[in-house]
Amino acid sequence: MTSIWRRQSGWATPTLFILPAIILFGVVIVLSSLQSLWISLHDWDGMGAMTWVGLDNYRELFGDPQFFVSLKNNLIWLIIFMAAPPAGLGIALLVNQQIAGMRILKSLFFVPLVLASVAVGVVFTWVYTPGFGLLALIFSAFGATAPALLSDEHFVTFAVVFAALWPQIAFCMVLYLAGLNSLSSDLIGAGRVDGAKGWNMLRHVVLPQLTQVTFIAIAITAIGALRSFDMVSVMTQGGPFGSSSVLAYQMYEQSIFSYRFGYGAAIATVLLAIMAVFIAWYLSRIIRAEARS
Repeated sequence: MTSIWRRQSGWATPTLFILPAIILFGVVIVLSSLQSLWISLHDWDGMGAMTWVGLDNYRELFGDPQFFVSLKNNLIWLIIFMAAPPAGLGIALLVNQQIAGMRILKSLFFVPLVLASVAVGVVFTWVYTPGFGLLALIFSAFGATAPALLSDEHFVTFAVVFAALWPQIAFCMVLYLAGLNSLSSDLIGAGRVDGAKGWNMLRHVVLPQLTQVTFIAIAITAIGALRSFDMVSVMTQGGPFGSSSVLAYQMYEQSIFSYRFGYGAAIATVLLAIMAVFIAWYLSRIIRAEARS
């Protein structure tokens, strides 16, 4: 038995280590997604019997103006959130310098990451408060009146996104700090011998070694933007008049408050499909780029 195990250990040992993760992923992600797809084909209040309606939930969804408002807001989240990886890289390059007091600065930039999203949402709600918030104090210093951002349907989504961007930048900073600490000193030294410094060093020596970190940062940032929920729930509850709602919050609202779990599952399925298309497109670009290099 021992000899058989030794002969098969080349594939058996890694399989045993990977198997629990595969089972967990299959149950939590794949099975849940299939169940959500099945529920989306029914009319269900979450408690009684499910009634088969086929694609009716999807027909109603694509005829619902609120769906397109939520989809547009998700795209705004995605576009603005793409500023997090380069901003995180810039801060990481700054705090990675061997300068006195830089550890304190690094800790200050790290603070948003350890705060709960609910806490960040509450803090920024105070910041945006027109009467006494930080934004009101800044405007009053110049003799102006601060706008009520969370009550303005044209600016509310941007206000919420910029609040959520603060901890996301901190997350990307931590990723890039880990990447910078694992750079090859031989390549850095070779670059210096060749006269590379400043931008040339960053572009031709440092960034190529951070490709995997950049991939993780962009992928997680994009997924975070598409599944955004908690900040919207804390700061606006989708208001005013649904103008700041996103797909995840609309799904929650339809399922929990309107008892339309089939319709909410249809929204969840569409959101999953959008994520899958984006990730597949991004992976294909990464694979083609690595193949060319």
